[in-house]
Amino acid sequence: MSEVSREQAEEAVRVLLRWAGDDPSREGLRDTPKRVVDAFREWFSGYRIDPRAYLARTFEEVAGYDEMVVLRDIEFASHCEHHLAPIIGRAHVGYLPRRRVVGISKLARVVEAYARRLQVQEKMTAEIAHCIQDALDPLGVGVVIEAVHQCMTTRGVNKPRVSMITSHMLGAFRDDPRTRGEFLAFIGLSRSG
Repeated sequence: MSEVSREQAEEAVRVLLRWAGDDPSREGLRDTPKRVVDAFREWFSGYRIDPRAYLARTFEEVAGYDEMVVLRDIEFASHCEHHLAPIIGRAHVGYLPRRRVVGISKLARVVEAYARRLQVQEKMTAEIAHCIQDALDPLGVGVVIEAVHQCMTTRGVNKPRVSMITSHMLGAFRDDPRTRGEFLAFIGLSRSG
């Protein structure tokens, strides 16, 4: 892809403001293109991050620990790739270590890196799970995401209290109902038969 200059990005915002029916040169909107470009830089910073790099440093000295590791309620804000509307939610991530573990903040950083891209929730859920599986080679990985999609709650069908839950299970989390059930119990979701 060719690089777009900041000036081009700000001009695109001015065009959208004119298209919406307002005057981008009026006092309240004069700095809006700059602010929108700054916001886009922050909101979509995940394109400049390799999430796998967060999982490069692992620990093997865990005194024989071989039970599930779960980090739940990782809050995130993302954006729908279809409407650029916010997706606000929380992710729950678990894995069953084979030989090594990773610092728990790194799991939150992986979620954040994928969230800070244009997304659909199903894809984000799978990306997080596969990243952890590829980097740590655990016995299994489970990822559940619960989120509210502003593209549905504030426009279109306008259903303000609707949320979406997606899951992606790999290895023991997919193959062993007990492992899956334990994970779902840890994150507060009842086990479905």
